[in-house]
Amino acid sequence: MIILGIDPGTATTGYGVIEKGNSLKMIDYGCIRTTTDCSTAERLNTLDKELSKIIKKYKPSKIAVEDIFFFKNVKTVIKVSQARGVILARAAKTKMQIIEYTPLQIKQAVTSYGRADKNQVQQMVKLLLNLKQIPKPDDAADALATAICCANSTR
Repeated sequence: MIILGIDPGTATTGYGVIEKGNSLKMIDYGCIRTTTDCSTAERLNTLDKELSKIIKKYKPSKIAVEDIFFFKNVKTVIKVSQARGVILARAAKTKMQIIEYTPLQIKQAVTSYGRADKNQVQQMVKLLLNLKQIPKPDDAADALATAICCANSTR
């Protein structure tokens, strides 16, 4: 089973593709980036186009998306919500199963501790996927953690 994990953002959206068989295997990871010199509409359109390419390339069985849990900055939550809307709409068009996880659920699934810090999550992603180094940037590592959460939550 191929799982696409997504860490939403307007400037940077992380993605991680894993395969769940007898063990977990990393297939690909990276980020979809947009620039501040584009309008919000253009940035969201870029996100949609790039995500569509990733879905077509890897044909995941499931798409796992990090949910918004808490933000101190209202402007940030609005921007991330807009990106999540584009991601969820694109995923729905593919007719694939979409599963949303809170950051707490992801940390719990990856580290067995819901309050784990970013480094602990990254170290466990590296370990669980048998990688030589921590995936960079952080958004991609978070997306891989989201995919791992889905894999560990699926029978």
